[in-house]
Amino acid sequence: MDRHYYNGLKTAALLGLLTAVIMVIGAWLGGTQGLVIAFAIALATNAFAYWNSGAMALRSMRARPVSEAEQPVMYRVVREIATQQRQPMPTLHVSPTMAPNAFATGRNPRNASVCCTEGILQLLDERELRGVLAHELSHVMNRDILISSIAAAIGMSITFLARFAFFFGGGDDDRGGGALGMLFAWILAPIAAAIIQMAVSRSREYQADESGALLSQDPEALASALRKLEASAKQVPVPASVSPAEAHMFIVNPFGGRRTGAATFANLFSTHPPTDARVARLEEIRRRIGAR
Repeated sequence: MDRHYYNGLKTAALLGLLTAVIMVIGAWLGGTQGLVIAFAIALATNAFAYWNSGAMALRSMRARPVSEAEQPVMYRVVREIATQQRQPMPTLHVSPTMAPNAFATGRNPRNASVCCTEGILQLLDERELRGVLAHELSHVMNRDILISSIAAAIGMSITFLARFAFFFGGGDDDRGGGALGMLFAWILAPIAAAIIQMAVSRSREYQADESGALLSQDPEALASALRKLEASAKQVPVPASVSPAEAHMFIVNPFGGRRTGAATFANLFSTHPPTDARVARLEEIRRRIGAR
């Protein structure tokens, strides 16, 4: 089975699992009214995030738009790939942070932005940077922002319903499971939702790696970039203004070098596959397409 198709199926299955958890909690509550209200609130919250997350992410990284005169390499590479794929040219931004990383954001290809940090522009050569930019453009073309928003909406709904069930009960003890049901509502359901959300994110990273490698026709360049970025992320911290909730947007986990308790806990719900596994997949793609 084609890996791109497999990743798409896996993402759909994970979103289906999130929906199933909502249905289980809704049934446990014994009615649909609370489910509808909670889901509406979650959708409204995530609709706001969907329309504004790009600006918030760029602001947290203190990124600024750059001209072609300032970043000719970025413009040349992105324009080449966008033209090749008949996609709109995204706006390009640079963040002054020295933590090497990159991310793409935007509701759709017509409202997309790609941001590189000063650190990544200094760390990578042009070939590696091209691999990274192809990966980020793949996120835009694959509508990953929309998928992440859907996953977040469902995950928030589960958490909201779980808290509602804990405080207001889920019907009689025979149906709700008494203390065990309360434990599920308060702790296990939100944790399950978070784990599934992170699995969605990891699946999208694998798919963007593959799509980006095929766009650039140079899987080894992206693999080389990932190795460098992984090593540097452990040494150069991201700005304190960046939230762990934004980690899934970056090409590598930006909190790889942060050793606080919060970051250690966040790593249990990793938004990124292991770099070694990503590199191994890219090497397999290189062998398959006969790239350099």
